[in-house]
Amino acid sequence: MTDRSHRVQGLSNDDVAADWAPISIDELARLRGDYPALEGDCQLLWHSPRPMSAAALVQTPSQRVFVKRHHPRVRTAPTLREEHRFIAHLAAAGLPVVSVLRTRAGDSAVATGDGTYEAHSVPAGEDRYRDASSWTPPSTVADASALGAMLARLHHAAVDYHAPQRSTQVLVARDELIRADDPLDALKAQLHARPGLADYLVRRPWESELARSVLPWHSRVVARAAAEPVLWTHNDLHVSNLLWQPGLSQVSAVLDFGLASPTSALFDLATAIERNAVAWLELDQGRPAARPAMALALLEGYRRVRALDAAQVHLLADLLPVVHLDFALSEIEYFHAVTGSEANADVAYYTFLLGHADWFHSDEGRALLDALRAAA
Repeated sequence: MTDRSHRVQGLSNDDVAADWAPISIDELARLRGDYPALEGDCQLLWHSPRPMSAAALVQTPSQRVFVKRHHPRVRTAPTLREEHRFIAHLAAAGLPVVSVLRTRAGDSAVATGDGTYEAHSVPAGEDRYRDASSWTPPSTVADASALGAMLARLHHAAVDYHAPQRSTQVLVARDELIRADDPLDALKAQLHARPGLADYLVRRPWESELARSVLPWHSRVVARAAAEPVLWTHNDLHVSNLLWQPGLSQVSAVLDFGLASPTSALFDLATAIERNAVAWLELDQGRPAARPAMALALLEGYRRVRALDAAQVHLLADLLPVVHLDFALSEIEYFHAVTGSEANADVAYYTFLLGHADWFHSDEGRALLDALRAAA
């Protein structure tokens, strides 16, 4: 499964062997029968260093195309179409998003024995953070503010989009456990349909560990979070998932809707702050992780476009320590049941799921929450 010659970003921003083989010229030749956009001689310009799929930037005779392959246990063609329908709605509403390319049969996804494929056009813009790992903060507060404003525009565009919950739990951000009165009972009720996650958790005292780490934060937000209007959201608006006007703090396009699902606007905004204003990987080096200026700039940019009252900003702050709950569990499921990496599953469990919630009890974590509350 692991390709030793292709290197990607590891969970500690280290250089590791890829789980998935890079997209090849032979692969593109096979896809040419499906995608008219891949006709003619194709050149591979760049392989993505992101670890959870294989993706490449391809130059065709007429355009640049972004091609992505998923493991079939991560994305099937129907689950990819869920993302693509949301992207199409946002595009129709005038949001600058990527265009999903269609096959000769008019479909937006192709399933083969080797994987599930999608292809996107490449919008104009500077890929300023292309090589930045997750949780790398923006380089300027102006970029953070622009990100917040674009997220607010996305939420405006999504208000009249209605679709069922995603058909998968794997590598999708959801907020069902956050909205649940008893998230431990809610998780137990899911495990019969998530055998990979169940197999990992049964080996650990997960109920007592979650009760210690996550439930104190959850009890503060559950009634208010459950009352938030359901909204389809991006759920991963890190600066690396945006293209930028060259030399300017202006977003030109929104990328990568792989984690999108119906959650809430405040969940999505809290996720954006968690992704962009906490440099989690700095903790491994013993350095401060919180970037309150980035958090406040992101919030300011959002409120410039979409109003938030004081109560909503307080809920936003209270969501931060638990906003990763559902997604952390989905990462554990992915690493344990799909890639078979117990070491990575342990990082997702101990460092991500439990450790991030615990960090907000630290002086630095509390100061970040206090800064957001003061902005209310």
